[in-house]
Amino acid sequence: MTVYHADLREAQADPALAALLGRSPVSAPFDRLEWLALLAEHCLPGSTCKLAIAREGDALAVLPFCEGPGGAAPLGTWYSFFVRPLASDPAKAPTLLEALARSLAPTGAVQLAPMPEAEAASLAKAFRAAGWIGVAEPCDTNHILSLAGRSFAEYWAARPGQLRETVRRKTARGKVSLRIETVFGEADWAAYEAIYAKSWKPQEGNPAFLRAFAKAESAAGALRMGVAEIDGQPVAAQFWTVEGGTAWIHKLAHDEAHRAHSPGTLLTAALFRHVIDEDDVHTVDFGTGDDPYKRDWMEAQRPRYALRFYRPAAVGHWPALARLAARRMLRPRAGDALVSPQAAG
Repeated sequence: MTVYHADLREAQADPALAALLGRSPVSAPFDRLEWLALLAEHCLPGSTCKLAIAREGDALAVLPFCEGPGGAAPLGTWYSFFVRPLASDPAKAPTLLEALARSLAPTGAVQLAPMPEAEAASLAKAFRAAGWIGVAEPCDTNHILSLAGRSFAEYWAARPGQLRETVRRKTARGKVSLRIETVFGEADWAAYEAIYAKSWKPQEGNPAFLRAFAKAESAAGALRMGVAEIDGQPVAAQFWTVEGGTAWIHKLAHDEAHRAHSPGTLLTAALFRHVIDEDDVHTVDFGTGDDPYKRDWMEAQRPRYALRFYRPAAVGHWPALARLAARRMLRPRAGDALVSPQAAG
């Protein structure tokens, strides 16, 4: 087995890594090397962004991370729906992930989030097998819709009556016009940024990153940009992408001055119709955050996990380990399926 760490530029020159971290019929944007490189360039310019890589024959496992004085951190930001390791061969994944965990030993600490449950469980098991002490526990919520072959009409019939009535009434008034673009347009993106600035949203973290990502998704045919207008003036905009049979809802914004016309709600309904009936997706993912309005559109929730692990020999992290053990004893979580008794040290 070969285990090493590579920077993102080195990884781009490796065909096997490029295939595992490339666009495919089952890929997610947040797994791709292209996404990681954009994050490193625009959002994490002062960080050392790396891939921990383990190979055994043709089998390959990769864990993206940022290396810093406090240990290994996620190669992700609030734009990332999740972070996770990837393995090309599920049968060999446990051995490869344990090797990756051992390779991070010099850092003394690892904190990774948000992570899907299955990958969090696998990686937590690997860290424990490699001698680390720590926990994997829920840290956020992901709202999703699994369509199971339903059309938009079938999906829409199951939405709350108040939502359906709002869309019916506001559509009938004919005040709001809607369009969905699949090609990046400078005017549309400028409108999105202007609307975002007027919305209830917090200040955008890195507009240059999001713009670069939107242009890349447009070139790949994955962009779904919705724009709502009143009297020819954009008043709501949404940025979605479609990949691997999933529609990913990245950004929503509407101008509060036109809230009475519900342009954001009408645009969301139009985009759901498009991705379900035109793109034939099997899943819609609303990202992280347990916002109440998401429950009107989605039908299921799943937890995202945070991993916090420490090397017992790293003396500087003993206080963190002590606090972790004390918290586990004082406030046990009944639903913490990923935390084993020995995880608290």
